[in-house]
Amino acid sequence: MAGRERRWNPWRAVMEVRDDATYTVGIGAEPDNRRQMIVKLTWIAIWFAYMAAPVDDVLSDHHTRTGDVLGGLGLLAFVAGYLTLVLRHTVRALDRGLVLLCLGGLTTLATLLSLTLGGAWLVLFVYVCVASGAVLPAKLSRIAIPLVTGVLAAIGATQPGVSDYLFALIVPALLGGFAMTGVRQMALTTKALREARATVAHLAANEERLRLARDLHDLLGHSLSLVTLKSELAGRMLPDRPEEAAQQVADIERVSRQALVDVREAVSGFRRPTLEAELAGARTALAAAGIAVDLTGTTDAHPDLPPDEEGALAWALREAVTNVVRHSGAHRCEVSLAEDGDEMCLTVTDNGRGPGGSPGNGLTGLTERLALADGRLETGAAPRGGFRLRACVPLSRPVAEAEVQAQQQS
Repeated sequence: MAGRERRWNPWRAVMEVRDDATYTVGIGAEPDNRRQMIVKLTWIAIWFAYMAAPVDDVLSDHHTRTGDVLGGLGLLAFVAGYLTLVLRHTVRALDRGLVLLCLGGLTTLATLLSLTLGGAWLVLFVYVCVASGAVLPAKLSRIAIPLVTGVLAAIGATQPGVSDYLFALIVPALLGGFAMTGVRQMALTTKALREARATVAHLAANEERLRLARDLHDLLGHSLSLVTLKSELAGRMLPDRPEEAAQQVADIERVSRQALVDVREAVSGFRRPTLEAELAGARTALAAAGIAVDLTGTTDAHPDLPPDEEGALAWALREAVTNVVRHSGAHRCEVSLAEDGDEMCLTVTDNGRGPGGSPGNGLTGLTERLALADGRLETGAAPRGGFRLRACVPLSRPVAEAEVQAQQQS
């Protein structure tokens, strides 16, 4: 069995082939290396097979030596102009005036060579139509392609022996020109999609950076505030109360270790705090800061609160407690959690200095976090002085209960 697995299977090899960016060139994309340039030139050169008629006319003895030389130079100039338009303009747009000048030059060359050297050169008008469809906007190409085809038909009608195959030139001119118009639109669409994808990736990276900044601010702001408070307590307890100071130092170690775990989880994107854990942390942080805390309004369980909404309220509680400890100068803080209609609202009220100036980074990030959970944030002065933060998120109720409540309200 092992030897059979190692045996080369041509069908499997074919089926497992994947696109290699070094070989392929996306529609509307600029070649990145020499290999991609060769691939693009090869695809364009395939269509030069239709140049066999004018090349044979130059190499044969149908004209004088001077006519053959001038015809060969004119053909080279035509090919150079055509490649400039089709190869360069489809990658990096040329100036509109330069595009019209090149198309006018190609049309002039095709006209002069067809009138002076014969009907074999009428095929050049097909390339003019293709170039017009490739480089002109749709509105202009719908005019230019029939116009060039009309010149082809008019000159072909004056050339002897051309009427037999004139229709075989008019149809490719029209079809090729309008087909390239579609290819141009597809290239523009592909380019727009590629730019949109790059923009989306950039926005996603910015959103991830904002998420990390918001999480790290919430995590470290709370933990470092608690570490600072307990460090100050330990310093005041030394040397008179070494046992209590040692307990504070142990708490500092525990908070620091937990902060490290939280930061790792936040960076990994797996951090989702719970109200139960944050309420316990709030009690510890406020007690360490010497602030009396009332948590009697948070004892009820709330099974209808979805995990994302609960996480948003937990972050709100952490940010509110951090602000109370660091900025409020309060002596008392009250935390309540209650239903308000179809919302669950967390309210944190203190008796400190009250609202200050513009909201800081923490409240701004908290507003964004609640908005992701379809919630809202309200801040302002408390009814009896101080500051009040109120965060609300929608509840998710069972369908049967929601129908009963709707019937009762009706």
